[in-house]
Amino acid sequence: MRSLFRLLVGAAAVVAAGALTTSSHAAGPPFFQMPSHNIYCAHVPPDARYPAALRCDILSGLRPEPKTSCDLDWTGASLSVRGKASASCAGDTVAMPNARVLAYGTTWKVGGFTCLSRTTGLRCTNRGGHGLFLSRERWRVW
Repeated sequence: MRSLFRLLVGAAAVVAAGALTTSSHAAGPPFFQMPSHNIYCAHVPPDARYPAALRCDILSGLRPEPKTSCDLDWTGASLSVRGKASASCAGDTVAMPNARVLAYGTTWKVGGFTCLSRTTGLRCTNRGGHGLFLSRERWRVW
């Protein structure tokens, strides 16, 4: 996936353009975090080489860890605008301590992705109905 630098530049541009909103169905900045400060997500817009993507990292780790090997860390899950989600093996993180908090019961929608924040965890889907679920206790991709 693209570098963290590209994510940061994109986030700064969106925030500078005034994309912060507070409605319960807010499109918003490309970064957000759950109220627990344990799950962070970043939207990566499409470019000439890659389709749009959503990456969500969970600081407490994936439980249980995926059975496949990872030379870095199992950071969370990633989802393209079409197709199934997958566990993320990465050496960086999308955790931005100053990211907007997505209050429980609130929906975030950007670029074909929809995420719902609940006390039980975070559920995100793409246009094709594929998605991911992350919580301290468990995770799932489909």
